[in-house]
Amino acid sequence: MNIKLKKPIVFFDLETTGINPATDRIVEISILKVFPNGNETIKTFLINPEINIPSEASAIHGITNDDVKDAPTFKMLAKEIVSLMDDSDLAGYNSNKFDIPLLAEELLRAGSDFDLKKRNFIDVMVIFMKKEPRNLEAAYKFYCNKELENAHSAEADIKATYEVFKAQTHHYDDLNTDVESISKYSSQNKYVDFAGRLIRDENDNVIINFGKHKGKNINHVFEKDTAYYDWIQKNDFPLYTKKMFTELYIKFKQNK
Repeated sequence: MNIKLKKPIVFFDLETTGINPATDRIVEISILKVFPNGNETIKTFLINPEINIPSEASAIHGITNDDVKDAPTFKMLAKEIVSLMDDSDLAGYNSNKFDIPLLAEELLRAGSDFDLKKRNFIDVMVIFMKKEPRNLEAAYKFYCNKELENAHSAEADIKATYEVFKAQTHHYDDLNTDVESISKYSSQNKYVDFAGRLIRDENDNVIINFGKHKGKNINHVFEKDTAYYDWIQKNDFPLYTKKMFTELYIKFKQNK
């Protein structure tokens, strides 16, 4: 791999009950850890989501309620998963928009204090979409000249993602070889929360990115709409989004 690692990097992929970070759960996670010396290790965990797996989701990843009924819950596995990721930067395919927000929710539900913000994120899909706008199967064919078998199984997808990333670092001479630079390149927005409800503008101000206050400075909203913070906390938003709103609201109150 044509990249300089100062610390390990973990490529991970989730299979889930759906696509809503606030309400859906992980049913499988595969973790491929790459060390600075080039060593690699991979672990895959089947997880009981403690909610029903819709047939529509099972049709995509092939995991059914019967498959997970005796599997450990995420809370039971959280400590082991955190130990695998704790010293590492994180990477995946469409991970910035999907896998990381959903993982953040599961960690909060499990009571883990693992701080996802203290690491670089590399989204292989963003690099691919900027360079060659297609999907994972097409990326695998384009960069690796291979057909992706067993697509939408976590292990097959994450192995393909890792191979695509290695090929990208060789294919593009202008793609820097340090994780921090690639993390910045593969980021699409300056998200404050993982779901993208809050972003930063060019002056580093926090801006609301949805709903009736979209495009407004959050402090201005807190000033004018005194019920807005309570509304956020009482409604169906991701836990991490609520956490960021709370931190910003406390800071707003302290600065008044």
